Amino acid sequence: MSGSDLFSLEGRVALIPGGGGAIGGAMAVAFAQAGAKVAIADVTLERSEAVAESVRAVGGEALALAVDATQESECERIVAETIARFGKVDVLVNAIGGGAGRVLYDAEVYPRDAWDWIMELNVRSTLLATQAAVRAMIAAGHGGAVLNISSVRADLGINAGYSAYVAAKGAISSLTRQWATEWAKHGIRVNAIRPTFVDTPQVAMLLDDPAFKAGVVSRIPLGRVGGTEDLVGPAVFLCSDAARFVTGQVLGIDGGLTATQ
Repeated sequence: MSGSDLFSLEGRVALIPGGGGAIGGAMAVAFAQAGAKVAIADVTLERSEAVAESVRAVGGEALALAVDATQESECERIVAETIARFGKVDVLVNAIGGGAGRVLYDAEVYPRDAWDWIMELNVRSTLLATQAAVRAMIAAGHGGAVLNISSVRADLGINAGYSAYVAAKGAISSLTRQWATEWAKHGIRVNAIRPTFVDTPQVAMLLDDPAFKAGVVSRIPLGRVGGTEDLVGPAVFLCSDAARFVTGQVLGIDGGLTATQ
């Protein structure tokens, strides 16, 4: 196998819950460009279809789905619909998550409803989608790859009211290692990426504050926040044969931020 072939996803099927968002959408297009057929699931069919059109525009095959990934039956349905359309699921990318900047409270008074919302959005959606997809991978017997999205906040505290978010992303990192250990016997690899701030509409409110952005950038040795284009290469790598001996890893994509801590 040549070096370029190692990074190919030709013949594989990727399911991306959260694929209608900025990060998930960028990954959907990149996976299609690497040869994968892509099922995009998001909270509305309109969001998924918009990304599906972008996938088709680069010559890829796409399926648009709507999903509430906090519901087990919904996760089972999108896996079944992906298999009905494409025959299998080889890759799962859990791109649902975030919400950090919308519910910031002091730790000693962090409200239960805000805590539960962050956990549902980040942890429960990842858990249920992964269980459904991995059950299908195990039944098929051909292995597979799971990619989670954690955060530098899984490892770094911040004096800004992020208790629920750091707990949620810490759980994602821990589940990545646990699942990799349990599912290795099935040939299923589980890894995660751990970005710092990525310039997307979801964090625009925070990055639009010049003082906040300057504070973030000042801590990043490469001198800028990340873009979605910084995530897609590592994502393709971790889901391809180039990473066939890589599992249980949480790869930092942070411009050197955590190296300075």
